This record gives sequence, C-alpha cells and structure tokens, in this order.
Amino acid sequence: MTGKDSQFVQLSSSPQDQKFRTKLSIRYSLDRIFKVLLWIATFVGIVVLIILIADVLLDGLPRLNWSFLTSFPSRRPSQAGILSALVGSLWLLVLVALFSFPLGVGAGIFLEEYAEDNWFTRLIEINIANLAAVPSIIYGLLGLALFVRLMEPITGGRSLLAGALTLTLLILPTIIIATREALRAVPNSLRLAGYALGATRWQVIREQVLPLALPGILTGTILALSRAIGETASLITIGALTYIAFLPEGLQSPFTALPIQIYNWVSRPQTAFHDIAATGIIVLMVLLLLMNATAIFVRDKFQKRI
Repeated sequence: MTGKDSQFVQLSSSPQDQKFRTKLSIRYSLDRIFKVLLWIATFVGIVVLIILIADVLLDGLPRLNWSFLTSFPSRRPSQAGILSALVGSLWLLVLVALFSFPLGVGAGIFLEEYAEDNWFTRLIEINIANLAAVPSIIYGLLGLALFVRLMEPITGGRSLLAGALTLTLLILPTIIIATREALRAVPNSLRLAGYALGATRWQVIREQVLPLALPGILTGTILALSRAIGETASLITIGALTYIAFLPEGLQSPFTALPIQIYNWVSRPQTAFHDIAATGIIVLMVLLLLMNATAIFVRDKFQKRI
C-alpha cells in the first residue's frame, strides 16, 4: 500500500467521515419511509375511489336507461328523468365555451406577447393567479349581484345567460394561465426568426406561435370547461332551479343543471331518489370523462414537433 492509499484510509475512517455517513444513512432511511408512506396514501386514495365508484354503479346502473335520459324530473322516482338537467348542462357548456375561449385566449396572448413588464402587468398577473383559487361560491355571489340583479334587463334575471356568464368568470383565470403557459413553451428563437424575415408581431403569433401553442391552449380550455360543468355552489347562489319540467327556449329561460338535479335528489329522504341520484352521477361522470378524453385527443391531434 502506498502512502497516498494509507492517507485515504485514515481520512475515510476519521470522525467527520463517520458522522457524514451516519447522516447520509439517516437521510436514506427517511427517504425509504417517506416513499412507503406515499405508496400507502396512494393506495388508500385509490381504494376509497374504487369503493365510491362501485357503490354509485351498483345503485345507479339498474335505473340507467333511455327513458331516464328522455324523461323530465318527477315527484315519483319511478317516472323521474334527467332530460331538462342534461339539456341545461349542454346549453351551459356551449355558452361558457363561446364566452370564455376568445376572452381567455385573447387576454393570455396580450399579457404574454404584448404587455410590457411593469408593476401594473405584474399586479394583473398576481390577481389572475389568485382568482384561479377563489371558491366558486364567491363567483356565485358576484354573478347574483352583477348578472342577475344589475343586468336583469339583458340577462333576464335567473337565466341561462346569467349562469353561463357566472361560470365564464369562474374559469377565465384558468384559461388565461393555460394560454400563457402554452405560449411560453414556444421557443423565442421562432419569434426572432419571424421578425428577421420582416413579419409583424401579429403575423409571427398567428402563423408560428399559436399553431404550436394550440394543443396546450385547447387542453387547458377543455379541462376548465370540465370544472364548470360540475359546479353546483355558484349556480345555486344565482338561483338556478332544482325542479324544471320543460326545456330552455332561449338565453333568458330558467334552467337547471346536472349537479343541481343530483343535489335535489340526494336531499330527499326517500331511498328511491338516492338511487336515481346515483344514476345522475353516472351520467355526469360519463360527460366529464368524454370531455377529458376530448382534451387528450385534441392534444395528440394538434401536437407538433418543433
């Protein structure tokens, strides 16, 4: 053994080295413990979710048929259906998409591509991030004061239009954030190349940036719409009805939605209403799964390689 090797052995067996090894061993042990706890938490969450889904399917599947989808709500559980709530949810989905997509994408493009980096822009960004985490009932109170009462001559009060505008405010921050993140993921070199060729800023955004950012924008929009379609508190706050035996005839018509109809059935004491509430939950879950699947399909369809 050479002198250098013996010196290395002496250093490796020093008290400082032993202390370091002890700390490292403790860290690895804590890492393994934390990993086990994460697996346990994940397993418990999945088991609970499976139990809940199985319970809903067992109670709701026997009642799921074409008559349930094409019948109006009734005070008799055997005759109750979900047609008015399903049509109301589809109306809301279309209206919210028409209102929120151009506003959210336009605001995201302006903040990311045009707005200067100053204190006012940073203040807006902070407020948008905070609004994305505001509880939905707050938006319901805002919609009640603004769209139902103040703008009653335009919206018709407690109407489809008021509900759609309220849900639009709810998901706008999410769409703006998703749009900005999608635009930020596009390399800046593409913008510089477009400017070097003499293109204007809007031409570069329209022809180069937006096509590459479109998958992320559409995915974020569809996921935000999925949140809107499952909201209950904000719609109850603005006065959406819990029992409607007719279909909406226009933007100013009264309406109901799937979550509100399910809430109405669950609140009743009869067991039969609880079973059809489970059937309504199945319909709502299928609608949400279809929207999430659409988001995945759109992302893969429009995905482009740079």
